[in-house]
Amino acid sequence: MIPSSGLSSSVLPLFLVTLIASGLSGILYLHPRIPLGFVRVHIKIVAIPPLISLVVFAIIEHNGITGLFYLDSLAWLMAFFVLTIGLIIQRFSVRYLMGDRSYRKYFALFTFTTGAASVTWLSGDFRLMLLFWGLTLIGLILLIRLNKVWKIANEAAKGSGRLFMLSWVSLLLATTWLYQVTGHWQFSLSLTDEGLYQIGLWERTGINLLIVLAVIIPAAQWPFQRWLIESVVAPTPVSAIMHAGLVNAGGIMLARFSPLFNGDIASIILLMFATISVLIGSGISLVQVDYKRQLVGSTIGQMGFMLIQCALGAYIAAIIHLILHGLFKATLFLQAGSVVSSFSQPSLVREKPSNVWIMVGRVLGLVLGTAFWFMEPGDGYQLISAIILGWSLSISWTQLVALGKGRIVRIAGISILGGATVFYFFIHNLFYEWLHTSVYTSVQPPMPVVIIVLSLLLFGSSLGTWAVRNRSSGSFAVLYLWLLRLGEAKPRSVESHPNYLKQYLP
Repeated sequence: MIPSSGLSSSVLPLFLVTLIASGLSGILYLHPRIPLGFVRVHIKIVAIPPLISLVVFAIIEHNGITGLFYLDSLAWLMAFFVLTIGLIIQRFSVRYLMGDRSYRKYFALFTFTTGAASVTWLSGDFRLMLLFWGLTLIGLILLIRLNKVWKIANEAAKGSGRLFMLSWVSLLLATTWLYQVTGHWQFSLSLTDEGLYQIGLWERTGINLLIVLAVIIPAAQWPFQRWLIESVVAPTPVSAIMHAGLVNAGGIMLARFSPLFNGDIASIILLMFATISVLIGSGISLVQVDYKRQLVGSTIGQMGFMLIQCALGAYIAAIIHLILHGLFKATLFLQAGSVVSSFSQPSLVREKPSNVWIMVGRVLGLVLGTAFWFMEPGDGYQLISAIILGWSLSISWTQLVALGKGRIVRIAGISILGGATVFYFFIHNLFYEWLHTSVYTSVQPPMPVVIIVLSLLLFGSSLGTWAVRNRSSGSFAVLYLWLLRLGEAKPRSVESHPNYLKQYLP
């Protein structure tokens, strides 16, 4: 019987062959003599690599190292996730993009980008990771400028390309510096206790700061959020894979480099930038009227919270967050076309909620948050999670129960909340069982820093509540216009009347 780690190593060549076959299928589809119907064959070929990664992930129990690859459960999980999301979006695009002049090129680039991303997370060598992460970013840039005759798409691609280059060079410097100190290019050798012992305090801080810079740019964190805002000119399926499988790459990257982070100044800086991004992203999503920009603002905020989890050492929670967020955000983008019809439906008039039911929800939220906090009272992440869980339960209770009309509606609301709670804890425990041997838990920043972050989040929430109740004030107007400005693209990336459409006119 083959051990799980041996199975992982033996299946790797088959996985890579099927990945190459899916890429060759995309290249073949570029030829104009290949019928358009071949895309369905291409989709079937693309479905093979995620199926293999799922089988290996379901069986693997131990970490395995094969040459340049580090084949643990996290690597196979992320390969399966990225390739599966890519498969679903490509299948959706078969009809969605039919008739687009870049139809053939789209499938080739999409397959190339998701394939390169999957190899990135299977990499156990810094050089291999750098190569394929760079190829992933190049593929993303080309997807953004898919309609290259449109000036705005070209501008968005150029802006993204400059920032991606800065991010990639920062990662290159960090890994090269790490190699110079430890003498190893492999994760499994350079990030051991022996390798980390060779890194001085200032060297570790410098490497960590470079990694933080490399992470916050593709995650569209403040002040680098504008590239994601301008990328909405890309086709909606491109936005779906961008938000679901590529923007959230920072969580995986930080999990891989987690032994380096020990609550030092780099972790604190990451925590502050992520906290600011949560507030800004939430504000942008509230003031924008464009649906895709609302989703962009939401992604900025969600990625900020994911990076807060990483900065607090909760890497497994961050992995859970990025996967669930990816599934949720991909769904929202793919159903973006139904938003117009939903606005045309008459809104339901709800009665004023009962104060008694609202108070019950707040008490339940307080009890849940307190109980969750007492499970690990010295843990900074536990404190933030306790407050967020309690607040979420209170809000959900108000929406699903307190605002419900009649006993049946309230019972249904309570049932939904109960089911969601069970599902949350089930998923949480399942992922911890899968990833506890693959993800390192680093030291958290000092508790005073955590309290400052928590205070900023509470201040932002209070400010939002105040703004909603004082819309006629001058302060609200200033805040609204500032958030609106943050959520707008640069003037050269905006075109009121797309000139490229003139070529289709008689």
